[in-house]
Amino acid sequence: MLLLDTHTLLWWLAGDAHLSEQARAAIERARVVHVSAVSTWEIGIKTQLGKLPGGELLLAELPGTLEAQGFKELTISGRDAHTAGLLPRHHRDPFDRMLVAQSLRLGLPLVSNDPLLVPYGISLIW
Repeated sequence: MLLLDTHTLLWWLAGDAHLSEQARAAIERARVVHVSAVSTWEIGIKTQLGKLPGGELLLAELPGTLEAQGFKELTISGRDAHTAGLLPRHHRDPFDRMLVAQSLRLGLPLVSNDPLLVPYGISLIW
Protein backbone atom coordinates (compact mmCIF):
# COMPACT_ATOMS: atom_id res chain seq x y z
CA MET A 1 0.00 0.00 0.00
CA LEU A 2 1.18 3.50 -0.75
CA LEU A 3 0.06 7.11 -1.14
CA LEU A 4 0.73 9.28 -4.21
CA ASP A 5 1.85 12.89 -4.06
CA THR A 6 -0.10 15.10 -6.46
CA HIS A 7 2.78 15.51 -8.92
CA THR A 8 3.28 11.74 -8.90
CA LEU A 9 -0.38 11.19 -9.73
CA LEU A 10 -0.24 13.71 -12.57
CA TRP A 11 2.95 12.23 -14.00
CA TRP A 12 1.56 8.69 -13.72
CA LEU A 13 -1.63 9.60 -15.54
CA ALA A 14 0.28 11.47 -18.25
CA GLY A 15 2.93 8.77 -18.68
CA ASP A 16 5.45 11.51 -17.98
CA ALA A 17 9.16 10.64 -18.06
CA HIS A 18 9.67 12.69 -14.87
CA LEU A 19 8.29 9.73 -12.93
CA SER A 20 11.26 7.69 -11.73
CA GLU A 21 11.56 4.02 -12.57
CA GLN A 22 11.48 3.17 -8.86
CA ALA A 23 8.26 5.16 -8.38
CA ARG A 24 6.66 3.62 -11.46
CA ALA A 25 7.58 0.10 -10.33
CA ALA A 26 6.25 0.73 -6.81
CA ILE A 27 2.90 1.90 -8.20
CA GLU A 28 2.68 -1.07 -10.54
CA ARG A 29 3.51 -3.53 -7.73
CA ALA A 30 1.31 -2.00 -5.03
CA ARG A 31 -1.71 -3.96 -3.89
CA VAL A 32 -3.45 -0.68 -2.97
CA VAL A 33 -2.62 2.81 -4.23
CA HIS A 34 -4.21 5.69 -2.34
CA VAL A 35 -4.90 9.13 -3.79
CA SER A 36 -5.76 11.75 -1.22
CA ALA A 37 -8.71 14.10 -1.58
CA VAL A 38 -6.11 16.83 -1.03
CA SER A 39 -4.68 15.99 -4.46
CA THR A 40 -8.03 16.63 -6.13
CA TRP A 41 -8.24 19.91 -4.22
CA GLU A 42 -4.70 20.88 -5.26
CA ILE A 43 -5.42 20.04 -8.91
CA GLY A 44 -8.52 22.27 -8.71
CA ILE A 45 -6.57 25.18 -7.22
CA LYS A 46 -3.78 24.87 -9.79
CA THR A 47 -6.35 24.70 -12.58
CA GLN A 48 -8.05 27.88 -11.34
CA LEU A 49 -4.70 29.64 -11.17
CA GLY A 50 -3.88 28.63 -14.75
CA LYS A 51 -0.93 26.49 -13.63
CA LEU A 52 -2.33 23.22 -14.96
CA PRO A 53 -3.27 23.25 -18.63
CA GLY A 54 -6.07 20.81 -19.30
CA GLY A 55 -6.95 20.72 -15.63
CA GLU A 56 -10.67 21.23 -16.23
CA LEU A 57 -10.94 18.03 -18.27
CA LEU A 58 -8.74 16.15 -15.82
CA LEU A 59 -10.95 17.21 -12.89
CA ALA A 60 -14.13 16.28 -14.73
CA GLU A 61 -12.80 12.81 -15.47
CA LEU A 62 -10.77 12.26 -12.29
CA PRO A 63 -13.22 10.07 -10.33
CA GLY A 64 -13.62 7.68 -13.26
CA THR A 65 -9.90 7.80 -14.04
CA LEU A 66 -8.95 6.90 -10.47
CA GLU A 67 -11.46 4.06 -10.47
CA ALA A 68 -10.17 2.78 -13.83
CA GLN A 69 -6.62 2.81 -12.43
CA GLY A 70 -7.79 0.87 -9.38
CA PHE A 71 -6.70 3.71 -7.08
CA LYS A 72 -8.51 4.25 -3.77
CA GLU A 73 -9.63 7.72 -2.69
CA LEU A 74 -8.34 8.69 0.73
CA THR A 75 -10.61 11.14 2.51
CA ILE A 76 -9.31 13.83 4.86
CA SER A 77 -10.22 13.18 8.48
CA GLY A 78 -10.35 15.61 11.36
CA ARG A 79 -7.36 13.78 12.81
CA ASP A 80 -5.44 14.37 9.55
CA ALA A 81 -6.30 18.08 9.67
CA HIS A 82 -5.23 18.32 13.31
CA THR A 83 -1.92 16.58 12.64
CA ALA A 84 -1.22 18.61 9.50
CA GLY A 85 -1.88 21.85 11.40
CA LEU A 86 0.64 20.92 14.09
CA LEU A 87 3.44 19.69 11.83
CA PRO A 88 6.69 21.68 11.82
CA ARG A 89 6.85 23.99 8.83
CA HIS A 90 9.69 22.17 7.09
CA HIS A 91 7.43 22.41 4.07
CA ARG A 92 5.30 25.51 3.55
CA ASP A 93 2.78 23.86 1.22
CA PRO A 94 -0.35 22.88 3.20
CA PHE A 95 -1.25 20.22 0.62
CA ASP A 96 2.06 18.47 1.20
CA ARG A 97 1.71 18.73 4.98
CA MET A 98 -1.69 17.03 4.68
CA LEU A 99 -0.12 14.21 2.68
CA VAL A 100 2.51 13.86 5.42
CA ALA A 101 -0.21 13.71 8.08
CA GLN A 102 -2.03 10.99 6.17
CA SER A 103 1.20 9.07 5.58
CA LEU A 104 1.92 9.21 9.31
CA ARG A 105 -1.59 8.17 10.37
CA LEU A 106 -1.82 5.21 8.02
CA GLY A 107 1.86 4.25 7.93
CA LEU A 108 1.86 4.57 4.15
CA PRO A 109 4.96 5.31 2.12
CA LEU A 110 4.51 8.49 0.08
CA VAL A 111 5.58 8.37 -3.56
CA SER A 112 7.16 11.78 -4.06
CA ASN A 113 10.33 13.41 -5.31
CA ASP A 114 9.98 16.38 -2.93
CA PRO A 115 13.14 16.59 -0.77
CA LEU A 116 11.43 19.01 1.63
CA LEU A 117 9.42 16.05 2.96
CA VAL A 118 12.50 14.18 4.24
CA PRO A 119 12.64 15.96 7.66
CA TYR A 120 9.20 14.59 8.54
CA GLY A 121 10.64 11.09 8.83
CA ILE A 122 8.03 9.43 6.63
CA SER A 123 8.87 6.64 4.22
CA LEU A 124 9.44 8.16 0.77
CA ILE A 125 9.66 6.31 -2.50
CA TRP A 126 11.34 7.85 -5.50
